[in-house]
Amino acid sequence: MAKGGEVFVLDMGEPVRIDDLARLIVRLKGLEVKSEENPDGDIAIAYTGLRPGEKLYEELLVHASTKETEHPSIQRAGEPFLLQAELDNELEVLEAAMKTRDIDAIQAVLMRTVEGYEARTHAMEGEESSHVVGAPPSRALH
Repeated sequence: MAKGGEVFVLDMGEPVRIDDLARLIVRLKGLEVKSEENPDGDIAIAYTGLRPGEKLYEELLVHASTKETEHPSIQRAGEPFLLQAELDNELEVLEAAMKTRDIDAIQAVLMRTVEGYEARTHAMEGEESSHVVGAPPSRALH
């Protein structure tokens, strides 16, 4: 099905709760979950909450644009992308901006190339960072 550079989305069935999956894995290993009801269990499951950067749900695509393929469980994503020459140029600009620690230039590259990226202003020590939202980019890197 691939002709080069495509992104495919696989139908993985219904979502599975992590708690249910963890309990199933413990049982499949022939062990028991340790809990208040079962203090002699083998493995305790701890709930730590979300850490910075973690999400409750994964987004596979920025846009819900997919096309059917000849297989019913495989779809082709219609996400925007950069041509290799454009990507190479943007990566060179990004590398130069990183070497000089030019935050504005770094954010400009990210705004142009990463769909959904929202720039944050560079805060001076002790100041709160303010939020800056730019124009939506027209394509994304994959």
